[in-house]
Amino acid sequence: MLLPPDQVIEIAIRLLAAVLIGGCIGLDREIRRKPAGMRTHALVSLGAALVMLIVVRTGPGIIEHVDAVSRVIQGIIAGVGFLGGGAILKSSEHDIVHGLTTAASIWLVASLGIACGVGQWVAALIALALALLVLIVGEPIERLVHRIANRESGNVTGDERRE
Repeated sequence: MLLPPDQVIEIAIRLLAAVLIGGCIGLDREIRRKPAGMRTHALVSLGAALVMLIVVRTGPGIIEHVDAVSRVIQGIIAGVGFLGGGAILKSSEHDIVHGLTTAASIWLVASLGIACGVGQWVAALIALALALLVLIVGEPIERLVHRIANRESGNVTGDERRE
């Protein structure tokens, strides 16, 4: 079934937005050399957007069937949880867990893809801005909090003694 050009353009914009928004989150992960980078995040977001787009465009009135749309969203989020779980690693040496932020960002880009797939542009862009703020500004804030907490508790490391 051929679609009118305006519908093809709308579909392309929704999918492209998902790739760009997911890629922005992935770019932060890529710069920090984390397990899942720009391509992974862009593809997860694109996949979520595509599934949602298929659901909302299946036929007239499908969007009124909130339960069906809700089940699709639940399936995407649960499935992506397994992908994110693969990014989480536990170091047996120091009992430290790595990859939680990357797993969370993978889960987030699926949600952003869903938002793009259903055309929720404002929500997707606000969430993108907040996510980038958390990812970029969050790490220096965490380091500062840890430094202050270590000083107050008397646990000063070699690095902190030099400062």
